[in-house]
Amino acid sequence: MDFYQEKKPVLVALDCIIFGFDKKELKLLVIKRDFEPSKGNWSLVGGFLQPDEDLDISAKNLLQHLTGLSNIFMEQLHCFGNVQRDPGERVISVAYYALIKLEEHDQELVESHNGKWFTLEEMPDLIFDHNEMIMKALQRLRQKARYQPIGFELLPDKFTIPELQLLYEVIHQTNFDRRNFSKKILSKGILKKLNEKQKETSKKGAFLYKFDKKKYEALVVKGFNFEL
Repeated sequence: MDFYQEKKPVLVALDCIIFGFDKKELKLLVIKRDFEPSKGNWSLVGGFLQPDEDLDISAKNLLQHLTGLSNIFMEQLHCFGNVQRDPGERVISVAYYALIKLEEHDQELVESHNGKWFTLEEMPDLIFDHNEMIMKALQRLRQKARYQPIGFELLPDKFTIPELQLLYEVIHQTNFDRRNFSKKILSKGILKKLNEKQKETSKKGAFLYKFDKKKYEALVVKGFNFEL
């Protein structure tokens, strides 16, 4: 015990990069920091790990407390440990990124925590190394979206192929040929076509689809390749 007691404690923070998609643009959730240092400036959603908490559980609780959602795709991203990263104290931050469906989260709850959604172009300068965290999260999201269908975590349960294509174009910052994208995504066999149409963009309307998660998981066992 004496060996441990001689060591100076180091604080561990959790910072969450929360992505949402509004059918047009990829957005990030940030909050106004309510304590010093950098009080009143924009910050990622975060908090300090308590002695009796597991990292992943603490991060999930943090997200649920802010958004009202419990079933969220979340993944540990990276550990940020620069000695000078936090002017207040020696703090190591474990960063997570999360994907949520914007229509399902509790907007009033977000606003009560001084939270606000920004597009990537509108994003204000954030405190400490939070901008670096966002860039690393975007890189991870783009890499992951190429090989796994995590993009569906950002869409409503029912969506059109054009909406899905736009999401992937926004994530990868590139344009896809409409026919080729539709042909390729449908050939994967993981979308269920519904007998419903969305008529917001045209009189003819576009058929709605749902992601068949069970079928995808069964295909993965057989060596399924999602790569777009």
